[in-house]
Amino acid sequence: MADGHQHPDEHARAQFHAMTEGTPQDWAIIANASMAFGRELPTRLVSHLKLLQGDCGGFAIDRLDHSLQTATRAFQDGRDEEYVVCALLHDIGDILGPRNHADIAAAILQPFVSEENHWMVAHHAIFQGYYFFQHLGLDRDMRDQFRGHPSFEHTAQFCHIYDQEAFDPAYTSMPLEAFEPMLHRVMSTPKRSIYLRKEAAAAAGA
Repeated sequence: MADGHQHPDEHARAQFHAMTEGTPQDWAIIANASMAFGRELPTRLVSHLKLLQGDCGGFAIDRLDHSLQTATRAFQDGRDEEYVVCALLHDIGDILGPRNHADIAAAILQPFVSEENHWMVAHHAIFQGYYFFQHLGLDRDMRDQFRGHPSFEHTAQFCHIYDQEAFDPAYTSMPLEAFEPMLHRVMSTPKRSIYLRKEAAAAAGA
């Protein structure tokens, strides 16, 4: 190489056909490819967010506008980048998981955010129901099963101040491009994952 360093071949492939045959060299190739793939996660998330555009689902604005408006409100309120990214991605599961969209968003965010923010995203659909479940013959107080949980008020506040407010066609949201640097910063280094060595997880959480 021109710089005098050995660089892994990004096109190299493991040689085994069954995992029982894998060697350390094979897994080094796979780990390298996995790291490169992981770095592109924010770019893939932006592409997926764009799939929300144009689908209003009966609301006054489409799902992308709702996501941008929620995140913009949080950003302009001085929330930190991790919280803003959670606000941006909270409904990203709508396309593939219309019956459990919060679970999908929470699963995407879990390795990268605090337990409190992960819990908020995972449960926001139930908490959001406080504002409309009664109109569908459902229990608007479904969230009360979690009353007393350390993240109850954190989640209730997110829904009241940002999520349920973010359906205003006259509101001027920041463009998706404005959030991309935040996505890259928040989603670049996992804090917890079964694929992290203990020392790496400890460093990420420091």
